[in-house]
Amino acid sequence: MMFARLPRPLRGLARGAAYVGALAGLMTMAACSSPASRFYTLSDGGASAASVASASAGALVSARTSGAPAWLIEVAPIDVPPQVAKTQFVVQTGPTQVQVLEQERWASLPGDEIRRALSTGLTQQLDTIDVYGTAYPDSVPVYRVSVNVQRFESWPGSHALLDAVWSVRAVRSTAVMTCRGVVSEPVGGGYDALVSGHRLALRQMSLQIAAGVKAMAASATQGKASSASKGTVTAPAVPACPSVVGTTG
Repeated sequence: MMFARLPRPLRGLARGAAYVGALAGLMTMAACSSPASRFYTLSDGGASAASVASASAGALVSARTSGAPAWLIEVAPIDVPPQVAKTQFVVQTGPTQVQVLEQERWASLPGDEIRRALSTGLTQQLDTIDVYGTAYPDSVPVYRVSVNVQRFESWPGSHALLDAVWSVRAVRSTAVMTCRGVVSEPVGGGYDALVSGHRLALRQMSLQIAAGVKAMAASATQGKASSASKGTVTAPAVPACPSVVGTTG
């Protein structure tokens, strides 16, 4: 019995099609066998429980434009240690050992997550606006918030640790307050609990920074009043760092 032999170009196409089909099958099998990644964020989006409940009850929500507050803040990009500057969770397994988790990830880089969470917390607590990267009137005082994270440690089932040096500087002034905050929040088992611990630590840090901004603003107001009464320009005094709020370690 005779079989027709395919011309050489057609035989090459057939082998190529078979190879592509096999490769596609292997990729499909690999995708099905790989566990899905889970993504977490440190920001709650600024929505309070009351506003969510009101919206779910069918309340009408209208957009509005807020007027400029008495002073503004500017939360600069935040530095984090290089070993945790990745979207994968980096968890402590011992004093000198860490584990990088491929399936547990931050929605964005930790520095961006921390900046967004602090910006949201500060604007809510101070009832002001974060104008970083945005134009603002020269007549409105602006306080620049800078944060350098020294440690951002995740200990599953134990605690979440945030150790940061932060400063508040009055823009167009040499007055600057530089402080350090160390917050350790106990956490239960699971990565949701770990993320909640980091959120609570950032909440405590934002309360401390907000107290620093308020102190700087009050000092500037007192300095202007003193200058007006004396007829001379008096440099505003830099207040002491506010006491740490919450659990520290």
